[in-house]
Amino acid sequence: MNLARLERAALVATMRETGPDAPTLCAGWNNRDLAVHLILRERRLDATAGIFVGALAGHTAAVSESYADRPWDELLVLLTEGPPWYSPFRAGDRFLNLAEMFVHHEDVLRGGADPEQSFDAREVSPELLRALETPLRTVGRRIMSSSPVRATMVALDGRELMRAGRGEPVTVTGSVGELLLFAFGRAPVNVEFSGSPIAIASLRSAKRAL
Repeated sequence: MNLARLERAALVATMRETGPDAPTLCAGWNNRDLAVHLILRERRLDATAGIFVGALAGHTAAVSESYADRPWDELLVLLTEGPPWYSPFRAGDRFLNLAEMFVHHEDVLRGGADPEQSFDAREVSPELLRALETPLRTVGRRIMSSSPVRATMVALDGRELMRAGRGEPVTVTGSVGELLLFAFGRAPVNVEFSGSPIAIASLRSAKRAL
């Protein structure tokens, strides 16, 4: 079983434990909303188009509601099964779903946490941390490309993992998982900043999302 599948199983286990109404870090979404989002992403590409095309928003809302009305256990089964044979996410599972499952698992684990406080994060395996370096360097760089400062992401062992943005320099240091979460705009995250207070505040307040 690849790391994306393992992280998917861990996400489903946490969702099952916390229940459909538990909050997540995704603004306005509880566990049920997040599960529906992930299922539509993999099974109903026609519905996800409405996220980007306003004219299709009504279709997206209708399909989302139809899934949201399903029993919670049924949604968890669909999420556990993962992408069906016709989904492009099936063939590229290990590459396309690892960051998605990891970040959304943390959305569930940290749901309701104070974004301004440190968080007692779970222990992440060295193998998973190494694998997350790739999405940090690719997707993370793309997300932060318009950063108002020149952000350098540095692992705890001192390795520079990626740079993005322009302007005054700011260094962000943390584990690979925490750096990925920061790049995706999540909070709370356990990272440290080095730079001028104004530049750090500018980076922290900048919008970071796909």
